[in-house]
Amino acid sequence: QVQLAESGGDSVRPGGSLKLSCEVSGWYDCLGWFRQAPGEEREGVASIDRTGAITYYSDSAKGRFTISQDDSKKTVYLQMNSLKPEDSSLYYCATKRGEMWTCSFKYTYTNWGQGTQVSVSS
Repeated sequence: QVQLAESGGDSVRPGGSLKLSCEVSGWYDCLGWFRQAPGEEREGVASIDRTGAITYYSDSAKGRFTISQDDSKKTVYLQMNSLKPEDSSLYYCATKRGEMWTCSFKYTYTNWGQGTQVSVSS
């Protein structure tokens, strides 16, 4: 059973930065960061395969967010820079098994954390 624990959410001003962490216990082939704001559909933000060879980013995340992992700490990070009010959301990490080409958001992720809140406002 895979267990996930997110941390790092906070309130920041526009233009600020945050680094989210997802500590994972158990095996995974793909790990993704997703977000969901009230009244909105959940959307994929970034994902990475177990080897780190492949990453995917949403259009809104490209150039501002970076996904990375530290195997020794069993942790995957989401560095978020140049934050905008529209980035405000509950951020979740999730994992799935499968080939690295299935790590994109269109495939179903099966194990989910509880989420960490990010608020961006002036």
